[in-house]
Amino acid sequence: MEKAGGWSSAGGSYPQKNAEILSSQYGINLFLAGLLLTFAWAVHAVGISKSHLLSYLITLMLVQLLWMLWYLCRSCTQRRLIRDKDTHAGARWLKCGITLFAVITLILDSFKIGYYIDFSNCLSPTEGIFPVTHAAHTILQVYFLWCHAKDIIQSFKTLERFGVIHSVFTNLLLWTNGVLTESKHQLNEHKERLITLGFGNITIVLDDHAPQCNCTTTTLCSIFSQGIYYLYPFNIEYHILASTMLYVLWKNIGRKVEHHQQHKTPFKFHGITVGMIFGLTVLTSTIAIVVVYLIQIGRSKIKSELALTMFYLHAIFVLALMCTAGVIALLIYRLEDRSLDNSKNPARKLDAELLVGTAAGSWLLSWGSILAIICAQAHPKYTWYNLPYSILVIIEKYIQNLFIIESIHREQEKVNDDVKTLRIVTVSRGSTLTLTPSYKEIYNGHAAQDTGELPCLFHGSICARERDESSGDSELTRQGNGSDMHFASEFSLCSRSSVADNKRRILKNIAAFLFLCNLSLWIPPAFGCRPEYDNGLEEIVFGFEPWIIVVNLAMPFSIFYRMHSAASLFEVNCKT
Repeated sequence: MEKAGGWSSAGGSYPQKNAEILSSQYGINLFLAGLLLTFAWAVHAVGISKSHLLSYLITLMLVQLLWMLWYLCRSCTQRRLIRDKDTHAGARWLKCGITLFAVITLILDSFKIGYYIDFSNCLSPTEGIFPVTHAAHTILQVYFLWCHAKDIIQSFKTLERFGVIHSVFTNLLLWTNGVLTESKHQLNEHKERLITLGFGNITIVLDDHAPQCNCTTTTLCSIFSQGIYYLYPFNIEYHILASTMLYVLWKNIGRKVEHHQQHKTPFKFHGITVGMIFGLTVLTSTIAIVVVYLIQIGRSKIKSELALTMFYLHAIFVLALMCTAGVIALLIYRLEDRSLDNSKNPARKLDAELLVGTAAGSWLLSWGSILAIICAQAHPKYTWYNLPYSILVIIEKYIQNLFIIESIHREQEKVNDDVKTLRIVTVSRGSTLTLTPSYKEIYNGHAAQDTGELPCLFHGSICARERDESSGDSELTRQGNGSDMHFASEFSLCSRSSVADNKRRILKNIAAFLFLCNLSLWIPPAFGCRPEYDNGLEEIVFGFEPWIIVVNLAMPFSIFYRMHSAASLFEVNCKT
């Protein structure tokens, strides 16, 4: 009988596991084919043009559109059914973030449509069809994620696995296409600046895919062509966020969930003033540094060196502050005795894997810079600032990853500041009558028989008041029972609560500060402030082409790391 039961259990789970493996292999092959096509276009392979790449991407988007429409229609017909939801997936702040990036992506698509109209005489029709299809794909996908990111699909599971994984890798290919296009633009600008910095031994050959005809409206063409590249960072973030949300949806298909719901923790500005002030100061100064950097770099050798020095000094200061804040937060965690939540959670597991995986991109660049500084024969003065900068990048991400991963795995406190416990104390003939459980009793989850402990609420005000009242009746209390032990336990409870509140407030300020710092450090590489390109030292040591390949592969992960860290820290702030 046991053997038969075992076969029944295995038979029930094997088809679903098989479907998961088959769908994942389908998605990987889909992605590899598109990646090879993208690479062939980038290196000007014979017989492969941009229209071939765009045709492939358009086909993938149309297939995803059909699947999303089918899923939405089926959901409408089954609206009355009660469905399981993953409360950890598709957080509201994540949906708001992807909506913001999607809106800017729609502006990018409108610019591309305008660009195609101006160059319609020499552009392929696919370059006009692509932004229209992409706009429709963006609108429907954002609506789909808002309504169904939390779904745990239990019907048509095999078909849905293929539909969701198709969507995941379609977004990854669109992300890859955006990264490549934006990187080629950055590379062309970088090549033009190298001569200014004195690296004349590097051959400048622009990799230009510009149309071979004149624009009908010169002013509009200039606006469209320049605006497109400033909007690409938002498009890139949109697609990577969409792919991660869809991946969680794919992992949740057929999953059996525990029915205890996650406690909603809204974001509050109260108690994080210090962290917000320091963070906003860093954000403002970073924007100023980026503006000055982009204006000064490439103008002359002296101005370029000053811009690089300014960038490195500012980044070193910010990274040092972030390391200090992260170490303080980890020390506070070491002093606390709170258990970790090890329950199965695909969204949380993906967050941790993305943090470590994408951090490897900037770690690769940092180790490359350190090795170049050690091996270079000549060192311009500004390159020495690159050494502490690269070391701090490695240390800061290491510490920050530890802080975020531990924070998202820590169980929430059972009692928070919003819980108000009313305790009515009646003193009559030397006895105390307690009508409600004390703070400690509620915190431990049961009502104890001993009523000698008083709660410490409203930041100590009630404790102080009750101690004053008790001291006024000290004669009665001393006659009734030992008041010294009563006051000692009361004072100890108040002290413990006060210390816990202070630790919690410090952690919230640290999370808010790191959140704004990560947004600040996302801005420079996303908008073209990339000293890994401009200092030139690594290109002399490793060679121009090898180092540029390394930067182009690693930089997108580094950019995504900062945005993903900011999102995770926002969640940490809400949870703390």
